[in-house]
Amino acid sequence: MLRDIVSNDWFTTFLVIALICITLSKYLYAHRFKDFLAVIGNSKYLKIYARDQKFIDGFDALLFINLIISISVFAYVSYSTLINPADFNLNQFFKLLFGVGVLMLIKVLLERLIASLFEIDELIDAYLFQKTTFKNYSGLFLFPVNCVLIFSLTPSKILIYIIIGLVIFINLVGFITSFKNHQKLLFGNFFYFILYLCALEIGPYLILYKLIKDFNA
Repeated sequence: MLRDIVSNDWFTTFLVIALICITLSKYLYAHRFKDFLAVIGNSKYLKIYARDQKFIDGFDALLFINLIISISVFAYVSYSTLINPADFNLNQFFKLLFGVGVLMLIKVLLERLIASLFEIDELIDAYLFQKTTFKNYSGLFLFPVNCVLIFSLTPSKILIYIIIGLVIFINLVGFITSFKNHQKLLFGNFFYFILYLCALEIGPYLILYKLIKDFNA
């Protein structure tokens, strides 16, 4: 039972930081945040804000911080539930937090570099915006889930698998939405896009899995 053996003080601190980021994104970008909440099943957000995307975007940056924290907290809870129950270790958690954040940032930079090399910037920019949107949506979904798992429910294997399934579903919806919106671009650069998926979609997640698996080593 995770909440019986782990001090919640540090989890509370990180969740408060995540909540501050979410609150700031809602306060500073109220209209965009409202459209963002409706992105599942509605491509309005993707069509409107994809045109105005920047290399460094304040709205996405705030939600990205929440994403890193939410994924790290959920990864720790999942690891403790599915693999090996363990007392909370701040140094290990910081390593996990740092590893997740660095992996995601490096991945985005590599994606943009490869897009430039293959001269498919337009395609990858649209794809990255879609992917970032649904990843951030996953982070928003995981925030209340983490609060419940830490402070209310005792995590179970079935519950963890259900949550993982919902996160996969959210991102699958995003992928399908992006595919439908950019069919012509995708089919026009299909070979390069497949190479891109193999190199930068499958590989990094195997690294992340290894990182989480070795978390308690």
